[in-house]
Amino acid sequence: MTTTAEPAATVRPTAPAAAPADLLARLRAAVAAHPDRVAVHAVDGSLDFAALDRRTADLARALRARGVRRGDRVGIHLTRTADLPVALLAAWRAGAAYVPLDPAYPAERIAFMAADAGLAAVVSTDAAPPVPAGVPVLRPDAAAADTPDGEAADAAADFTPDPLDSAYVIYTSGSTGRPKGVEVPHGAVAHLATALERSGAYRPEPAVVGWNASVSFDASVQQWVRICRGDTLVLIDDARRADPARLAVLLAEHGVTDLDLTPSHWQLLREPLAGARVPRLFMGGEPVPERTWRELADGGIDAFNLYGPTECTVDAITAPVTGPGPHLGEPLPGVRAHLLDDRLAPVTAPGAVGELYLSGPGVAHGYPGHPGLTAGRFVADPFTPGTRMYRTGDQVRRTADGLLEYVGRVDRQVKLRGFRIEPGEVEHALAALDGVSAAAVTVHEAAPGDLRLAGYAVTTAGAGTDAAALLAALRRTLPAHLVPATVTVLDALPLTPNGKVDHRALPAPAAAEEAAPAGGIDEQVAEVWRTVLGVPAVEPTDDFLSLGGHSLAALRVVHLLRRRLNVELQLRHLLDAADLAAFTAAVRRAAEAGPAAPRPALTARRAAR
Repeated sequence: MTTTAEPAATVRPTAPAAAPADLLARLRAAVAAHPDRVAVHAVDGSLDFAALDRRTADLARALRARGVRRGDRVGIHLTRTADLPVALLAAWRAGAAYVPLDPAYPAERIAFMAADAGLAAVVSTDAAPPVPAGVPVLRPDAAAADTPDGEAADAAADFTPDPLDSAYVIYTSGSTGRPKGVEVPHGAVAHLATALERSGAYRPEPAVVGWNASVSFDASVQQWVRICRGDTLVLIDDARRADPARLAVLLAEHGVTDLDLTPSHWQLLREPLAGARVPRLFMGGEPVPERTWRELADGGIDAFNLYGPTECTVDAITAPVTGPGPHLGEPLPGVRAHLLDDRLAPVTAPGAVGELYLSGPGVAHGYPGHPGLTAGRFVADPFTPGTRMYRTGDQVRRTADGLLEYVGRVDRQVKLRGFRIEPGEVEHALAALDGVSAAAVTVHEAAPGDLRLAGYAVTTAGAGTDAAALLAALRRTLPAHLVPATVTVLDALPLTPNGKVDHRALPAPAAAEEAAPAGGIDEQVAEVWRTVLGVPAVEPTDDFLSLGGHSLAALRVVHLLRRRLNVELQLRHLLDAADLAAFTAAVRRAAEAGPAAPRPALTARRAAR
């Protein structure tokens, strides 16, 4: 990595080019150049660029007719169908920023985000989504003629945003107990696409992009906006995302050339892709383990490591997965990276640890409605007067070779399975439950590389509240990725000498870590559930999801049982089962059908260029 002499700890950015073209302008050019090219493949059908243009224009006019104006915010309450990119682009063409409202989230959380964002309208297929009364709700196939107020029916749908106009507000986990919105301008999103092109991460020719991330997370931005440059989007629905075998078939069926995913997801997808053509991989959301880096680099698989916080528009630093072990790489063109100490002085010595600050055109506006929080994280850039830089909270060091390596966090924020999590938010939710007088949350490593949230609660005398009831209550208020795998009830939380909770002194959550029993299938299946879910016991009537299971945990269950029992087991056997007893019966039937077909070793093949 090349560094400047002044200041020494600032990574030299590539010289910025002219202001990047607005993405809506690029979309119009793509529509004009290739109207018949497929723009979207989804579980409910496909759209070419001409159809995409018509549908987004119609919905944009309908939004304008319902009063949406420049600077407003529009909630997007949709699943992963072709309606989703239509609604996102229509919000932009109406002059608004979009706010994702994941239908899978608890209604209480959706209602909070909708109220906090001050939505002018919501696009949803539900007749009554959980949003404040009086907010207009439009279907994604709405047209201006369908609205009661035709005043703005003829308003231009081809809005051209100013670079400072807001493009989206995405909510992240908040340390104060409530999610907070991050407001990102159009200019920052346009810069992201152009910078990834200039860095070589995006090929110049049109690509077929697997849209893997939830629209509620900023990683989705880097994926879906590629439609604006003429790329084809393949929306990966939840069912196929959770089943590696079906996902591999989908990638081959549509000739996907680029796929964004976490390192954890790659570990589950690598076997189904054995011997197949592997798309170019964009890895982010969590650090790439040494073993995974070496597997990709030594095998010649085309992959990029992407780093960047939500507050700096998805990606700020990128590195091809080649050469030495895991590292962050070089800043994208126009991005400036500073390694500073707690007095904002440059950290220059090789191996010395400092905090990473980022500046440049990708820096977000901040946290709307939270000026104090914004001021604390978005600070003046002393190296470029008149600009701001974002304090990432990530500790980084520079090797003797000049490479930046991720070390850890200066606060308690964690990333699990690609999700950014503030343990403080989970603690607030746990402490707010009836019968709980104190709460703490930490990260527990149940097995090497298997990190999960662990909750601890002190209950009031006579409350009669157990761990199962607390977990059930949390699932009604928090999205799945914020619900701890376990809750342990304690008599008191351990404290430091100054009276704060001593998170390092919290006991390990109870979990079955014993070796696989020598018993029959029933015992094997139950033991795998206990190990993967981190629970001390399971009952035949227990439901996998209610015990804290999620898609990646389900994949791990199926993977372990395939190996242990040598059975041809599919993810649907677990997801379709009502409880442990039903799943065990499915495993028994698979065992009776005979051993699994041999699986080839991973053949690392570089994606076609």
